[in-house]
Amino acid sequence: MKHYKTALTIAGSDPSGGAGIQADLKTFSACGCYGATVIVAVVDENTIGVTDVHPIPVPFVSGQIKSVLDDIGADAIKIGMLHSSELILAVKDTLSRYNIKNIVLDPVMVATSGDKLLQDEAIETLKSELIPFVRVITPNIPEAEILLGKKIRSQEELPKVIKDLSFGNKVSVLLKAGHLTEDKLTDVFYNAETDEIIELSSQRIHTKNTHGTGCTFSSAIAAYLAHRLPLNDAIRQAKDYMNKAITIGAGYEIGKGHGPVHHFFDFWE
Repeated sequence: MKHYKTALTIAGSDPSGGAGIQADLKTFSACGCYGATVIVAVVDENTIGVTDVHPIPVPFVSGQIKSVLDDIGADAIKIGMLHSSELILAVKDTLSRYNIKNIVLDPVMVATSGDKLLQDEAIETLKSELIPFVRVITPNIPEAEILLGKKIRSQEELPKVIKDLSFGNKVSVLLKAGHLTEDKLTDVFYNAETDEIIELSSQRIHTKNTHGTGCTFSSAIAAYLAHRLPLNDAIRQAKDYMNKAITIGAGYEIGKGHGPVHHFFDFWE
């Protein structure tokens, strides 16, 4: 009997389909994984912005995690928006009962539209409790600035600050350069397991269709880790998937704001 490679996303929903749980499931499927979901919040948003966030009760979130992992299990887990300290602690406590190494955390704090999604008091809990617990974190520049407590002003600074985001070499870090202004984008990856820094360069794609890029990138990493790729290879494969999804998605128009990337570029255009 064959077995799927399975990936679980723990995140909020996006009714417009471009980010959150919906983007994660699309990415898992496109990257050859069976996807399962734990919804932590129902978000009222679209391509223009976030209107409201309705949190799911924390015990119900823990119950969803246990229901999936006790039955289906997971070869990898992606964690997205966790809006409160109570939720962060509950997710960590529940996951700690299972022996799952491949956990990717997208430390979502700010939406593409600029709307803040994380409560201030939850930031310290994220830093002290959850980040050292996971295998990979995938901050963008604004999120990295919040975690570091200082500004990042240029591409040249990324290799200098990335180890500071690894919390004492406990966690590997993909630092995404998309919020910088250079035409050539170079994401930087620090592999804490081998103590090496890898630069992942690509040409900037001028498009407004960037809704859910962080969700998609982190989910692709989780999917490739579920396929048991070495960590560096999983990062490179996810970067390639992300570039193609943005490039092909740039030719479409969905919504009046920041449209989504094209998750299924390999299947239809």
